[in-house]
Amino acid sequence: MNWLSFSHGAALCASLIVTIGAQNAFVLRQGIMRSHVGKIVALCALSDFILIGAGVGGASVLVERYPVFVHAMLYVGLAYLAWFGINALRRAVRPSHAVLDANASGAAPGTSAAPVQRAMPIILMTLAFTWLNPHVYLDTFLLIGTAGAREPAGARVAFALGAMAVSGVWFIGLGYGARALAPLFRRATAWRVLDGAIGSMVLLLAVTQLR
Repeated sequence: MNWLSFSHGAALCASLIVTIGAQNAFVLRQGIMRSHVGKIVALCALSDFILIGAGVGGASVLVERYPVFVHAMLYVGLAYLAWFGINALRRAVRPSHAVLDANASGAAPGTSAAPVQRAMPIILMTLAFTWLNPHVYLDTFLLIGTAGAREPAGARVAFALGAMAVSGVWFIGLGYGARALAPLFRRATAWRVLDGAIGSMVLLLAVTQLR
């Protein structure tokens, strides 16, 4: 196992996945509700594993056949990464998030439980938030894939495993830890700290990939 490449994949995936986008907001809300959390976490993680594996494997073939094109696309992705990081830092300075409602469980005030949700609609929503999200393809195939393809040939699997490990840990922590995190994100300061950390990490990763 090439632990250096493993750490490269883990760091890049961490910088991309730790954002409150549509998919993560959905997982967070369902975690607060404690509704079908296991199914959602499994689907999100498995989807990421497939996309990361396809990205690293497919991008390596593209790099060998069309190196100039792939490197150009990587720099387009890095420009997006820099733009994303700058916007995160701007949100840290001037927060625009609505704080999470710790009681956003769908239950009426004074009741003890949320309405039971059927599994199939939740599964379909999870798949839609994952596979119909264009940012997923930009992040996993273009950014993670092309960055992984630039690792030594024997280290690409380790790079992909590092990214997959972070993805799995993230979705498990987000889904099952959401109930504990909900009161924290009722404060605007928590969003500012999160966005500041995300922005700094993303910009650092964008700079380190410029080689």
